[in-house]
Amino acid sequence: MTQAERWMLPDGIAEILPADAKRVETLRRDLLDLYHRWGYELIIPPMVEFTDSLLIGMGRDVDLSTFRVTDQLSGRSLAIRADITPQAARIDSHSFPRSGANRLCYAGQVLYTRPRAPMGPRAPIQIGAELYGVESLQGDIEVISLMIETLRTAGIREIHLDLGHVAIFRSLAQAAGLDEEQKSDLIALLQSKAVADIERWVDENIASADAANWLRTLPRLAGGTECLARAREVFANGPEALKGALEELQQVADAVARRYPQVALFFDLGEMRGYDYETGLVFAAYSPGHGQALANGGRYNGIGAVFGRDRAATGFSTDLAAINALGGNGHSEAGAILAPASDCEQLWQTVESLRAGGEVVITLMTDAGSDDSETLSRCDRELVQEGATWVVKPRA
Repeated sequence: MTQAERWMLPDGIAEILPADAKRVETLRRDLLDLYHRWGYELIIPPMVEFTDSLLIGMGRDVDLSTFRVTDQLSGRSLAIRADITPQAARIDSHSFPRSGANRLCYAGQVLYTRPRAPMGPRAPIQIGAELYGVESLQGDIEVISLMIETLRTAGIREIHLDLGHVAIFRSLAQAAGLDEEQKSDLIALLQSKAVADIERWVDENIASADAANWLRTLPRLAGGTECLARAREVFANGPEALKGALEELQQVADAVARRYPQVALFFDLGEMRGYDYETGLVFAAYSPGHGQALANGGRYNGIGAVFGRDRAATGFSTDLAAINALGGNGHSEAGAILAPASDCEQLWQTVESLRAGGEVVITLMTDAGSDDSETLSRCDRELVQEGATWVVKPRA
């Protein structure tokens, strides 16, 4: 192993250095302040929990993404969180239960065994919000609105909102009489958007003419608001649960369009993301030129049942560093003030006063001397003694 290799970080693991770290931290504070103004209360769950708590009810993707270790104290299996959502659900159920609506938010690092997208991070900073105890669409609309506000706060102006509903496929699968293996096969095909393969599979597996027509059409039901009108025609004689899902999509789309007319709406009725644990509306936000979703979420009623408290739930999350890099949230930091190395009490009092007022004051270290170019480059002003006082002046 070479000296350079010794200090390399693992693939997908990155550090954030001062300039970017300042912007990321500023955005984190801005977003937590935003959530606070909406009534969401901050929680800080631990990085590690017993595996049973972290993986119950969250689906195969989270299971495969989770690192496991053995607890040397109890001998039980521990997991390093790959998602904060199940921790929030546990907190709503046990640590911080409420009878009505419970609004929780968080910001913390998670760890994946493998990146979720090519060249993606394995240790992103996940920030998001969860709303428990609200069954109505009012809750979904609030969470989607807060997700949009999150991206706007990050400086992302062009936002495309992708809406789907897992009840559409579930009701079609039930109407077609699919068993678990068949559902799994068809979900994989729908995720790949392989229309020809889907049609071939339907021809080989579905006997009902109506169900076969519905499933053949499903992957083509994607697009703008006209997609919902077409879906109503296609599924005119379809399951009632599916018709209810279309109505929910329409109501949410109408509400978002009124609040955010500049947000482009897109519908994908064959969307399978989160199918194994989401229970209703699913949504994701995109921005042109960026292939991966910037934020995503959905309704996942019933997750609290595994913790002994069945609750309605909806929420969203995003990668803090990613949206900061894409948005450039507009915060610019003023240059620092250089203070000379001195034991002068008056200088010390002046420095303390400036720092209390929000200024960055850096004391020049005498052993670094004139070679301390990095420190000097940060300072556009300096403290200069004039008589018995110290004043701030521009650096020459």
